[in-house]
Parts: sequence; C-alpha cells; structure tokens
Amino acid sequence: MEHLIKKFVTKMADDALILGHRNSEWTGLGPVMEEDIAFSSMAQDKIGHAWALYRILQDMPGGQDPDQFAFLRRENEYKCCHLTEMPIGTYEFSLVRHFLFDHAETVRYNSLLESKFVPLQQLAKKVKGELKYHTLHADAWMLQLGKGGQESHGKMQAALDNCFPLACGIFEPGPDDAQLSDIYPGEQALYERWLDNIYPILTKAALNLPEKVTPAYGGRYGEHTPHLHSLLEEMGEVFRQDPTAAW
Repeated sequence: MEHLIKKFVTKMADDALILGHRNSEWTGLGPVMEEDIAFSSMAQDKIGHAWALYRILQDMPGGQDPDQFAFLRRENEYKCCHLTEMPIGTYEFSLVRHFLFDHAETVRYNSLLESKFVPLQQLAKKVKGELKYHTLHADAWMLQLGKGGQESHGKMQAALDNCFPLACGIFEPGPDDAQLSDIYPGEQALYERWLDNIYPILTKAALNLPEKVTPAYGGRYGEHTPHLHSLLEEMGEVFRQDPTAAW
C-alpha cells in the first residue's frame, strides 16, 4: 500500500511543482499589474504545496530529500499531467488552465479532508483557504472575459477547447485506484465532481465544453510532452551545479 500512496502523492506534488513554475513565468508579463501579482502569488502557493507533498514523501520509508527528489530525477520519473507542462502561451490559455486545474485541485483536496492517510488530511485542511482564493480569482475572470464581447468570448472558447482535453488528463485512471479507497474516492469520482463544479460557471460565462474529447493521458506513467524537458533543464540548472550548497 505504501508504494501506491507514494505514487499518488508524487503525481500531486509534480503537478503543483511544474504548474507553479509555469505560472511564475507570468511575473513581469501580466496584462495588468494585478494579474502579474496574482499569478506570482498563486505560483508561490503551488510550489509551497509541492514542497509540503515532497516532505510527506520524505517522511515515508525510503523517502528522499525534497530538493533532490524535485530536481534530480530523470524526465520519465515525473508524474505530472500534460496540462501543467504546456508553455504559458497567451493569457487566455493560462487563465483557462488555471480555472480547470484549480477546480480539479479543489475537489481532490476536499476529498482528502476525509482521507485516512493523516498527512494528506492535515495538508488538505491547510491549503483549503488558498484554493478558495485561486478558484474565486479564476471564476471571476472566466465570467468577465467569457461575456466580454465577441472577440473576448471567441478567445476564451478557443482556449477552453484547447485546454479541456489536457485537463481531463489530471484524472488519468490507474489500475490500482480501487486499492486507495481509504485515501480518496478515485479518479473517476473526482472527474465527475469536477465537471459538476465547472459546468455552472462555464454556462454563466456562455462557454461550452468541447464534444468528443480524447483525454491527454500518459503523464502519470512518465510519458510527457517535449515541453517538460526544457522546463526541467531550466528550473534545475542552478541546483544541479551543486546540490549540497546552502543558500
């Protein structure tokens, strides 16, 4: 059971680490100052979540130093979903990714409030407030831009069409999910809760979920987009020069 919990925690941690670094790339580039600050703040939160999850892994039998585990693994050892790996692209792409991912994180962490694995249950209580802020921010912009005129609506719908198959990959099922029933309710249950959460907001924003979607699976099994390699090279460059250095 321990190895299954480790896999579960690792995918959560890797998602948060990679998307945190992606969101940080908006620092200094946000379309308005408030959004520059907002994305920077949310990036810091995500990396903080990743750190907390890597610490949980460290405390388990055979655990590794969080920094070394975060930065020194091979590319195929990362379990992040494809959505997190994509470059920031346009603001509307990053905004829709933020909306879809943070609602997914919300249903996941809410489910962990009932988990019998105490470290995750405790972490879920700690991050609840941060995720509430993240989803409120995302919802407000989805509504504003979705109903912001023909051009704005068109860009948001195109971004949703692009992001949604990638976001479905957050809930990539695994053959051992049923064995984690004491930890969380499973990927299919979370996926359905996620749809229930996002659908009313998208309807208010006059945005439509795409039909006949092929989920972007593979990330949970170490199969990644070409974008992850360059990101890992960049974010681990300094640490790899001297992993033992004290900063």
